[in-house]
Amino acid sequence: MSWIPFKIGQPKKQIVPKTVERDFEREYGKLQQLEEQTRRLQKDMKKSADADLAMSKSAVKISLDLLSNPLCEQDQDFLNMVTALDTAMKRMDAFNQEKVNQIQKTVIEPLKKFGSVFPSLNMAVKRREQALQDYRRLQARVEKYEEKERTGPVLAKIHQAREELRPVREDFEAKNKQLLDEMPRFYSSRLDYFQPSFESLIRAQVVYYSEMHKIFGDLTQQLDHPGHSDEQREQENEAKLSELRALSIVADD
Repeated sequence: MSWIPFKIGQPKKQIVPKTVERDFEREYGKLQQLEEQTRRLQKDMKKSADADLAMSKSAVKISLDLLSNPLCEQDQDFLNMVTALDTAMKRMDAFNQEKVNQIQKTVIEPLKKFGSVFPSLNMAVKRREQALQDYRRLQARVEKYEEKERTGPVLAKIHQAREELRPVREDFEAKNKQLLDEMPRFYSSRLDYFQPSFESLIRAQVVYYSEMHKIFGDLTQQLDHPGHSDEQREQENEAKLSELRALSIVADD
């Protein structure tokens, strides 16, 4: 959304007060920053949603791969454990899909729609800038004729140049006033616009993680073996691994 003033045909007279230019640049700069933040947030939210879906889909794939493991045919306890895991992963995936759909509808889409208004704002600023350059060019022409000796032909040219300047000046002043009035209002509106979206985002996350607590709590109850701590399980695994390493087919040469 950056703009660069032209430097040709500059009048000697300061046609736009410096305070007005500073106000314009300040308000426009805030909107430039808002546009970039909106674009970046939309991109990050989309990446986050895609990553969430990929995570739950991968978890389901892993549980399905475990179900196809030959151990499931040979060991009923292993089959029961993997079946419980598969059920939990599918429940997680379903809730995750629901969460992502909610975020897409209430956060990502509103971000996209909000970002779509900036091209129109850009165009309005460019039209204002073009009007300013026309205003400066015609003001410089008036000043050039006014510096000459006031002969009849020169006075006629001054009159003609002033007549050409008047509607151009009025056009710029109207465009400038409209932008100075509306840019702060647009910037302030972001709060009312985005607050419902982020409230929805928080609610979607709270619902999802509450459900995950229930799902994994149920899974823990199904898989837990009383009297076995994580440390004990780790020791058992190491003992079994040592037995495997003692086999001649895996022994080091």
